[in-house]
Amino acid sequence: MGTGCVTSVARVEPDLAPGREGTTGTNVEGLSAAVRLQRDFTDLFEAPQFDHTLWSVVVRSLDRQEDLYRLNPAKLVMPASNMKAVTLAATAEHLGWDYRYETQLLTGAPIEDGTLRGDLIVRSNGDPSFNRLHTDPVEVFGDWATELRQLGIRNIEGRIIGDDNAFDEATLGAGWAWDYLGYGYAASIGSLQLYQNIVALDIRPGASVDDPIIVEVSPAHSGLELDIRARTGAADTSATLNLVRLPGQAVLEITGSLPVTAEAFTQTASVPNPTEFFVRSLRAALSENGIVVRGAAIDVDSLQDGYDEPLRQLLLHRSPPLTETGRVLMKVSQNLYAETFLKTLGGLNGGRGNVADGREAVQAVLSSWGISPEAYVQYDGSGLSRYNYVTTDLLIAILERMHRDPTHTAAFKATLPIAGRDASLERRMKGSFAENNARAKTGSISNVRALSGYVTTRDDELLAFSIVANHFHLPQSTIDAVTDNAVEYLAGFRR
Repeated sequence: MGTGCVTSVARVEPDLAPGREGTTGTNVEGLSAAVRLQRDFTDLFEAPQFDHTLWSVVVRSLDRQEDLYRLNPAKLVMPASNMKAVTLAATAEHLGWDYRYETQLLTGAPIEDGTLRGDLIVRSNGDPSFNRLHTDPVEVFGDWATELRQLGIRNIEGRIIGDDNAFDEATLGAGWAWDYLGYGYAASIGSLQLYQNIVALDIRPGASVDDPIIVEVSPAHSGLELDIRARTGAADTSATLNLVRLPGQAVLEITGSLPVTAEAFTQTASVPNPTEFFVRSLRAALSENGIVVRGAAIDVDSLQDGYDEPLRQLLLHRSPPLTETGRVLMKVSQNLYAETFLKTLGGLNGGRGNVADGREAVQAVLSSWGISPEAYVQYDGSGLSRYNYVTTDLLIAILERMHRDPTHTAAFKATLPIAGRDASLERRMKGSFAENNARAKTGSISNVRALSGYVTTRDDELLAFSIVANHFHLPQSTIDAVTDNAVEYLAGFRR
């Protein structure tokens, strides 16, 4: 949920799309291709099975600057992870695609006889890249230990203190449902982040019916306390596991049942305090790399008097540029990255990064592009909140802006999943003209599906499209199949 991913797609019949070999987009019954597209899309999106579904669809020719199809384009709809495209566009406009986060190791203590005679402070302005999607933090922390040893440090007399004050203390997105919070896709937001602020739960049934299920957590130092109430069920029962962790609590309650014949699987869970997770893991890594740390690893918020000033920098770590972190945001559909970007925008004026100021920064960009505030309601950066609303006209306007601005076009398009090839579109639209052609951001929360991006027709005409479905009771695979059918049609379209 909230990642925009899908594993399988059911086909709908009849297949309207002129998007496969052996079909053409030539005129039928004397209709022009554009008129035929409008007729076919009306048949597709206004079929009786969608009487209770709200579709909002816009298809625009970026080459001819004309709309080929419009259905409810000004209706406010929940975008799910299509909100990430809004957040990324505003972030790139404010910060540029070369923007890198910075993390410092600092101290106010002297180094004497191989010992740092005080605390080591780790301070970051929100770097989300300490995870295996970039460089394994084990390697990064090992390199830090090497640099500290080169400075003559073999022992740290004081504590490892995590300074997360670049962001405010709000760790959850506005409007996130409480039952999301135990899961990895709703990881807590902070300026010190490690492994996407999640852990892996390796889960398997017990040896016999009624035994507790078996859960192993990795990596270490997460601070999670497991309350395993789930039991092993009979072979003919269904898996019904549920994770619950209340805000500010370390206890993760696991309830439900797992059939005794079930295969082992992995589920991600959010950590209760990302800052403590980071500094505990750093302390352990330093010890493993030959630096003895005598003090504890703590969150700066647990200190009554803060730490000694002034500080001097021992080392500086810089994240990959926004071209890379933006790709993870969009291709992986990483909610934490989106919330990090939004808070980063909220700190542009020198204060602590926060969502309210981040929203104002986004609005400033959109307004400068001629987009009215009436076209959207933004609550978070990722689209996980059900309080977010946009119009497909807005999404098309952003796609068009990213395409026409040479500072954005290549970098932005490189972040988008590619049909039939990678990320959340890897298994979709295979064998059609859309494969390795359409680039688009997916979106998925309960009763919401979205797909917005670019596709090139058989005439080499570049189209932007935004297709959003809300309020449906049909299987998500049915909505995806119709959406894919439409994009395949566009890929096979000829004037």
